[in-house]
Amino acid sequence: MSLRPPQYSLLGNNQHATSLVLTGDWVQGQNPENFGAFQGELARAHPGSLTADGAQLGTWDSVLMAFLLQCHDYCQTQGIIFEIRNMPEGVDKLLAVATAVEPHDPPAEKSAFWLSVLSPVKVLHTVWEDIQGSLGFIGEVSIALARLFRGKANTRFTDFLKFCFQAGPDAFAIISLTSVLVGMILGYLGAVQLSQFGAEIYVADLVVIGMLREMGVLMTAVVMAGRTGAAYAAQLGTMQTNEEIDAITTMGISPVEFLVVPRMLALIMIMPLLTIYADLLGIVGGGIVAGGMGISPVQYITQAQAALTFTDIFVGLLKALVFAVLIAVAGCRAGINSGRSSAAVGQAATNAVVTAIVYLIVADAAVNIVFQQLSI
Repeated sequence: MSLRPPQYSLLGNNQHATSLVLTGDWVQGQNPENFGAFQGELARAHPGSLTADGAQLGTWDSVLMAFLLQCHDYCQTQGIIFEIRNMPEGVDKLLAVATAVEPHDPPAEKSAFWLSVLSPVKVLHTVWEDIQGSLGFIGEVSIALARLFRGKANTRFTDFLKFCFQAGPDAFAIISLTSVLVGMILGYLGAVQLSQFGAEIYVADLVVIGMLREMGVLMTAVVMAGRTGAAYAAQLGTMQTNEEIDAITTMGISPVEFLVVPRMLALIMIMPLLTIYADLLGIVGGGIVAGGMGISPVQYITQAQAALTFTDIFVGLLKALVFAVLIAVAGCRAGINSGRSSAAVGQAATNAVVTAIVYLIVADAAVNIVFQQLSI
């Protein structure tokens, strides 16, 4: 059975009433003419009412309903009365259901005056709301972790292993590159100053202490915030868009236990290991610079061993654990609170990265101040 192409024609072009005669088979695979062309014809006719006549219709499916709904919405915006007649059985009921609720346009956001963005009161209010939200989310995660230790949480070990692989081995390439380059940068910075005093050998001390206490863990955390934190936000934001999180909640499963806890534990497990890996590669990078200054590998390694202390290693690993928690909280919170659109998912990923980096800088400064006061 051959199908007839779907067509329409406007009859009775006048200022009072116009008929829209539909012919052919309006089914999937049959492409009707562009609705924009129909809008142009109707705009030129500008009738007071439009009646869609389906007496000559063949087979039909959702293609016909979509076209009629477009006609209805366009006529409503132009103040044209839209009616249907001689339609197949069921079309009038489907159209009535589709048009039962008036289309709702979200309220337009008011463009704020640029000076209001700089208002200290508004900035403090925004910061306070963000702190409250973060503390509340940390509280939910703490409750979920307590249930996990008691063996009552809905957390799957297989998810934990998957996220460990995602946060660990998959990040080796970018961590390797950044760590070697950071070590070389520290070496060059030290070489410029130390060469003035003939103390080039102490480049090893600068690189070792700088990588272990600060740059190794901080650069690793920044990379993980942009890589893993954004991935967590995008994954959870997409699940929010697809209403998967709502389905998990409906089944009586806590989204924090099922989705957030395995991601956070994976990052807490992997971050110290990546930090040690970054520290080693950073020291190697510094050795490359030292070699260019005439320092032999044996001299560099001996001086590096003398500068290496357990305290510096402990400081770096402690920072790694703190940074891992902050990155996971920023990424998962942004994803869980994401809107239900593709734009909202992108915004959630952006918020996760920005928030995580702010957390890292503040936490790094706070930890350094505490260690300075404790003479560590």
